[in-house]
Amino acid sequence: MITTDHGVNEESSPFAELMGEVMATAERFGHRQHVHLTWLAVRRYGTDAAVDLVSDGIQRTARYAGAPQKYNATVSRAWVELVGHHAGEPDTADFDAFVDQHRALLDKKLLTRFYRSSTLAGTPARTSWVEPDLAPFPWQNADG
Repeated sequence: MITTDHGVNEESSPFAELMGEVMATAERFGHRQHVHLTWLAVRRYGTDAAVDLVSDGIQRTARYAGAPQKYNATVSRAWVELVGHHAGEPDTADFDAFVDQHRALLDKKLLTRFYRSSTLAGTPARTSWVEPDLAPFPWQNADG
């Protein structure tokens, strides 16, 4: 079993394939690359499947890096759902065009519009899904 520099098993898992595609054009795996990987996952597998795929991949990567405490279940799911909310819109077949249309997704602090920092730092958010406690997500407003 060979592992990449990013802690992803080289055996062809969907997460490893997405990571390889994103890193083919990047020097480092920063926030933009996280969003890119998430966008690819949502476009290929749908938002529901992407939540599990991205969350599991990030959790494995954090464990491999010796920092399992950095994984946050709520943060992972919230980002996938935010990207998924916009990824189905017309003219989102190109990632650069997608982020040009949705610049807020490149703001690493975007979740602070929806969550208190203390909520995201808490054990419940780190280990399972916690609903926003400051404002609903955009699709929750539409649902009433």
